[in-house]
Amino acid sequence: MNILLLGSGGREHALAWKIAASPLLTRLWCAPGNAGIAREAECVAIDIADHGAVIDFCKANAVDLVVVGPEAPLAAGIVDDLDAAGIKAFGPSKQAAQLESSKGFTKDLCREFDIPTGAYRRFSNANDALAYVRAHSAPIVVKADGLAAGKGVVVATTLPQAEDAIAMMFDGTFGAAGAEVVIEEFLTGREISFFAFCDGETAIPLASAQDHKRVLDHDEGPNTGGMGAYSPTPFVTPEIHQQIMARIILPTVAGMKKRGTPFRGVLYAGVMLTPDGPKLFEYNVRFGDPECQVLMLRMMSDIVPAFLASCDGQLKNFNLRWYNEAALTVVMAANGYPGDYKKGTRIDGLDEAAAIEGVEIFHAGTVSRDGKILANGGRVLNICGSGKTISEAQRRAYQAVDRIDWPDGFCRRDIGGQAVEQEGSG
Repeated sequence: MNILLLGSGGREHALAWKIAASPLLTRLWCAPGNAGIAREAECVAIDIADHGAVIDFCKANAVDLVVVGPEAPLAAGIVDDLDAAGIKAFGPSKQAAQLESSKGFTKDLCREFDIPTGAYRRFSNANDALAYVRAHSAPIVVKADGLAAGKGVVVATTLPQAEDAIAMMFDGTFGAAGAEVVIEEFLTGREISFFAFCDGETAIPLASAQDHKRVLDHDEGPNTGGMGAYSPTPFVTPEIHQQIMARIILPTVAGMKKRGTPFRGVLYAGVMLTPDGPKLFEYNVRFGDPECQVLMLRMMSDIVPAFLASCDGQLKNFNLRWYNEAALTVVMAANGYPGDYKKGTRIDGLDEAAAIEGVEIFHAGTVSRDGKILANGGRVLNICGSGKTISEAQRRAYQAVDRIDWPDGFCRRDIGGQAVEQEGSG
């Protein structure tokens, strides 16, 4: 099969690495890709926002399947356009992608189909939103309705923080994404990531994972796109797994079908394990980044048939197999992230780091110039370790981090810490 992968981040490097291992693969391209992806696929300079250019490339190169990595092209309807051109694509339609591109859409779906989530209200002007938070006080969660690259959510612990967040969103910080704001109840508990492949009718779960959103150790500092992840998480017991499938994932798939907007692709549920049971706090309509990296390391099955089964409505008789080993990834980011940061700084020691047993390095924001790897983004590298336990995976990942020579980068030093504590006390 000829496959085109769209995207340029760590998630796409992990997907390229996994797709490249498939015996079904004839040729793999990635648009636009990065320095790490170039080792797995042929990188092509296509603007993925230009759907016509993507379609022309697919036709010229007899592409059998397009795998869409990031959320923006999905929200812009690239799967619809590929489908109309007779090209098979893994990912949801534009209407179904509203599960991520509109927070209000998802909350309304939860209300309609009795999916457990926090109480909420939608607002299209700042005065009404301010009145609401003043009536409910903090802690409270303020979200831009649309896509804001993982940064449109403010967990306000004080009333002034909530007021500032509302002002920022309605002042246009996130452009059209902040034209409407969703204000939600603050949920207490442990946050986990839950993934399922969906074909419009059937959903099959992937392994559990846990992301670390805050930029600094001990979950301090501003939210980011994710500073590390590990899988499996000991906090998703078989009982909790069953509850998430029965109360959240399956009612969503059934609800979307009933509405006439069936969901195909990978559904990523951000779930809070509250004292009252699992509650949904957000949906994404693509693989998480960096959760994808640890999931690809643990997936034993060939991923290409899973993509095809999701596209073709054939998941009913499908199952995925997983390695028992744990996987953990540490994100190395440019100094200053998630604020302002420099591009073009040099990174050395990657080969030495990758030589450690059980270590795999996925590039997120890199470029290769004159044989040197340079940073080209905020989140730049995913240093992954596998092992029999989370502790072993963590040790290997940080051993690799310590071999990388990049003075202009940083990472959290506590990824997987809660799980390691759990293992130690178990």
